Amino acid sequence: MRVIAGTLRRRVLEAPAGLGTRPTSDRLRETLFNVLAPRMEGARFLDLYAGSGAVGIEAASRAAASVVLVERAEPALKVLRANLEKLKLRSSVRVEAVNVGAFLRRVRPVNSPMRFDVVFLDPPYEAAEEYALAMGLLGGAASGLLAEAAVVIAEHRRKEKLDDAYGSVRRVRVLQQGDAALSFYEAASSP
Repeated sequence: MRVIAGTLRRRVLEAPAGLGTRPTSDRLRETLFNVLAPRMEGARFLDLYAGSGAVGIEAASRAAASVVLVERAEPALKVLRANLEKLKLRSSVRVEAVNVGAFLRRVRPVNSPMRFDVVFLDPPYEAAEEYALAMGLLGGAASGLLAEAAVVIAEHRRKEKLDDAYGSVRRVRVLQQGDAALSFYEAASSP
């Protein structure tokens, strides 16, 4: 694994051993960030189920103003923190070592300036219920975390069908590559 572009281009990233964490492939990350390119400079980026941190690190490399990585698995956290240390991002990228549901329920946007322009989520494929949990919160109780015109992207198995809408977020695009797919969601406009 490597950083695709930006200030950290070609830097090598480590991934946790075993099959518990499935990093987003270089090719799919490149596709994702080609689509996100116009949004990245100065963006506030949230990476849920961050694993090795590769997606959030790519966002930092491409001029995101802030990056928050949410991951609870200790083996992944160890690798994620080592990647941040090696790339000298430890102080500029925030790590939240909690489960995604707890993070989304805990943050109170009314009392916090924390609002995100881009949210990426990639739970373990075998944990399908995590998609509904995270997307349901982002489209409901945690929708205040989404900045105006925010985009939420879910990486999932190509054959896995996500809902067209979760509360206030609606799917606007699907990109498929190999066995993986990226579903892009935006907050529904107010009437």
